[in-house]
Amino acid sequence: MKKTFCLLALAVLFCSYTHAQMTIKTLPYPKTKKVDVVDTYFGTQVPDPYRWLEHDHADDTKAWVQDENKVTFNYLDQIPYRAEIHKRLEFLWNYEKYSAPFKEGKYIYFYKNDGLQSQNVLYRQLGDNGVPEVFLDPNKFSADGTTSLQGIDFSKNGDLAAYQISEGGSDWRKVIVINAEDKSVVGDTLKDVKFSGLAWHGTDGFYYSSYDKPTEGSQLSGMTQFHKLYYHKLGTPQSTDKLIFGGDKTPRRYIGAYLTEDERFLVITAATSTTGNELYIQDLSKPGSQIINIVNNFDNQHSVLDNVGSKLYILTNIYSPNFKIITVDAAEPGITHWKNLIPETKNVLSATTGGGKIFAEYLQDATSLIQQYNMDGKLERTIQLPSIGSASGFGTKKEEKVTYYTFTNYIYPPTIFKLDIETGNSVVYKKSGVKFDPEQYESKQVFYTSKDKTKIPMIITYKKGTVLNGQNPTLLYAYGGFGISLTPAFSTSNIILLEHGGIYAVPNLRGGGEYGETWHRKGIKLKKQNVFDDFIAAAEYLIKNKYTSKDYLAVSGGSNGGLLIGAMLTQRPDLFKVAFPAVGVLDMLRYNKFTAGAGWSYDYGTAEDSEQMFKYLYNYSPYHALKPGVYPATMITTADHDDRVVPAHSFKFAARLQEYQQGTAPTLIRIETNAGHGAGQSTAQLINGQVDKWAFMFWNMGVKW
Repeated sequence: MKKTFCLLALAVLFCSYTHAQMTIKTLPYPKTKKVDVVDTYFGTQVPDPYRWLEHDHADDTKAWVQDENKVTFNYLDQIPYRAEIHKRLEFLWNYEKYSAPFKEGKYIYFYKNDGLQSQNVLYRQLGDNGVPEVFLDPNKFSADGTTSLQGIDFSKNGDLAAYQISEGGSDWRKVIVINAEDKSVVGDTLKDVKFSGLAWHGTDGFYYSSYDKPTEGSQLSGMTQFHKLYYHKLGTPQSTDKLIFGGDKTPRRYIGAYLTEDERFLVITAATSTTGNELYIQDLSKPGSQIINIVNNFDNQHSVLDNVGSKLYILTNIYSPNFKIITVDAAEPGITHWKNLIPETKNVLSATTGGGKIFAEYLQDATSLIQQYNMDGKLERTIQLPSIGSASGFGTKKEEKVTYYTFTNYIYPPTIFKLDIETGNSVVYKKSGVKFDPEQYESKQVFYTSKDKTKIPMIITYKKGTVLNGQNPTLLYAYGGFGISLTPAFSTSNIILLEHGGIYAVPNLRGGGEYGETWHRKGIKLKKQNVFDDFIAAAEYLIKNKYTSKDYLAVSGGSNGGLLIGAMLTQRPDLFKVAFPAVGVLDMLRYNKFTAGAGWSYDYGTAEDSEQMFKYLYNYSPYHALKPGVYPATMITTADHDDRVVPAHSFKFAARLQEYQQGTAPTLIRIETNAGHGAGQSTAQLINGQVDKWAFMFWNMGVKW
């Protein structure tokens, strides 16, 4: 009784904070200098007074970052319930987390986090009943937990492993080779590896991809153009690695490579953008064999799934925007010889193989439908999933009898299932330990109408019994680009919103891949406005149906989704109360001047393409579309080591938004240090970022905690 009384007393005290009783004392925004820089596009002069903020390595930029963070954290520190949100989220986050296991050599490997460890630890054990031992602990890579393990690849026999590490969240990686048995280092560490897999050929060496590191300006923001595929032979210096493909003759390519499981074929993909690729193979069983081109254009996407002898299994969307699987003999691999194995359907197809089977992973209105086929293309069964949601995994080696997959949705914490490939029976292998009761919540899919009458799906999640009175704090999150599909996934952070009567809504905007390449292309280049219109319509649907109202609506998105939120701030600042543009592409006239940004032109187009394309980009580019006016409470987020979407986008946008804000709502930028585009952040960084998001959102909505 005494304990209950104390908890109630604390709750009353905590909920007693109101905006009437407390006002946050804000620091003045930094006085951001302006420079006289003007670019001319097709006769139009475009001023860029904050160009100097693109120089992330400059002392004045570093000083500006420190000043902005001082303003931001001074504001956040004064939110009275921020510490309580942190305490609650840390409690929720503190449970054991596992990955699905995978087999290499005689060992079973899996990732595990005890709860609040900075990075997930890689374990291994002998057989299903073996005693787990630590194989690699990234928490020991650096003192602050910001050096992360970003992938590991084993030789076919499992004797050797090559793993990649990222320092401070950068996309530039180091590769370390070890003997898997005793974990001793083999040979030298490879440096300056970027956007690469590691493909072993026997135990002699492996293939990898990288760029020449920029020699001028910042190594984090400098343009990278010539991706190259190398072969590294163990025991030799990296400087002598053999160039296999790419380089000066193939500029602005993304080069990837992998081997078929039997190591007979080297498969090479070359792309000029994030959509479409050339496809090549090399028969490594024949000494001196040449690299053979299968597809010689970038109009469609193709990958080799598997092979049986010389028979190749290829996943492709040529003439089939929702993808299909074909077979062809490697001796005559041209398109004219392709034979359909699993034809296109109305649902978008991706696929993996394992146990001598093909697992066709379909998207049905942005949720998973899994079917198992034999290698002759005969449907054997539909895998029974526990609910409507997202299933991933399934792939394994040919000789395996079981495989694993993970299932989740917005109210179903990630659960690992073990699948008997022969019978199709699934059993729970690892259940999530998160402290969350799905029975208290509901998640439903609705379809709403966009500006041009297109039907858009959206999944809305909230606590059962929530009264739709327009006063529920709501977070509307979306992406809408690059053919990427947003499928239902559980978020521990979202518990903070849901358990306090909030609503989480995710629409599947055009530009994504939920309905195949056709859906993607309806949201690119001169059709990008469709993406923004779809998002606006989602917000209007939520308001019209009284899930929320403009005073209780927050909008959020990252990367390309950060562009989306930037566009919302300039096009419909009247529609919502709070905005979170994260690591966003916000300067649409110069995005292609940094790192690998030129590869995004398939989705965006560039200001140099044509006068029409320039005017279209200039019209919606968030940085350029800002005008003096009243804007919602905004917290822009970025990171000092983001070398994918360079922080200059967010820096320049924040400076101009602070200049133009004529309302009283705060305009902050939160700049994470020792972090990149998102991958590899420590648990503490992740939790702190989420805490600040919820605190900022609730406070600016006037929501009592």
